[in-house]
Amino acid sequence: MTKILITTQAVDLNDPVLGFFHRWLLEFAKDFERIDVICLREGEYKLPANVFVHSLGKPSSRIKYIFRFYKYIFDLQHHYSTVFVHMNQEYILLGGIFWRLWGKRIVLWRNHKKGSFWTRIAGNLAHTVCHTSPEAYVAKFGNAVQMPLGIDTEAFKPRGTGDPNSILFLGRLDPVKRPDIFCEAMAILGREKVPAVADIYGDPTPGREAWGEELKSKYKTLSNISFHSGVRNDQTPALYSSHAIYVNLTPAGSFDKTIGEALASGCLVISANSALKGVIADALLVDADSPPSIANALKGALALSSVDRESCARRGRQYVEKEHSLSLLAAKLSRIYREV
Repeated sequence: MTKILITTQAVDLNDPVLGFFHRWLLEFAKDFERIDVICLREGEYKLPANVFVHSLGKPSSRIKYIFRFYKYIFDLQHHYSTVFVHMNQEYILLGGIFWRLWGKRIVLWRNHKKGSFWTRIAGNLAHTVCHTSPEAYVAKFGNAVQMPLGIDTEAFKPRGTGDPNSILFLGRLDPVKRPDIFCEAMAILGREKVPAVADIYGDPTPGREAWGEELKSKYKTLSNISFHSGVRNDQTPALYSSHAIYVNLTPAGSFDKTIGEALASGCLVISANSALKGVIADALLVDADSPPSIANALKGALALSSVDRESCARRGRQYVEKEHSLSLLAAKLSRIYREV
């Protein structure tokens, strides 16, 4: 079995955005003899004995971060033969040449729509570049491979029927997620007296708290919206199960994993992501910047019969099981390392 070094942002069950990676590590541990994880932040985790977490901690300067990173990759170099860089291309820019000289196999996971000269450098240093969205910046690279979202279909599954008029919006309270546009769409439903209620779960990215507070203040008078703090990833299955409809307005180019979680959980999904064309009904694909478009999709979803809802839920679940399960991702990643 292969030994692997993984770099990621956080290993923390309590992180509402990155907590999902804990599930990935649990699955990867089945396929790799030893896993060493270098992370920016170490929180609560419960991992097998063959997984070792190394935090970069909170050094007082960027130079100290870099020094600690180099110390780890040099001290551990005989404990790993492959490298998986999750999301942050900077680690390849720092360590890629050394890993190449040492004969380490490098895989970069990057799914952003935008990239740069440095992204191209990192992509060239990597043996394989993974993405989930066909519109990701790296999808055009010659060494690019499209991957499953990595959804734990045992954790995310239908658990009963929620209120048929309930809507969930789950994600960071940041402009890129378009919670303001969603609120405008709910305001339209309110004015038209459409019987629907929405729960918005999420916190702003550190440094953007003012924008989040302004959003809450602006829409606090809407009786059909409730704001909630972000929750741990292992608490989200209950959220999906207690809501009938999930709305995701993240622009195409970044295939948000919450879409896969919602589909696996049996929710009707309304999305702006063109990657879902043919997966969900065209009427549920929306313009992320158009409140009327989203409002119309919501009205259509709310008007579906229970039979049609069950049919949509079944198709969504089957799609995730076939194309985006965590076990499929782990198997494909393991195969990539064997083929490099």
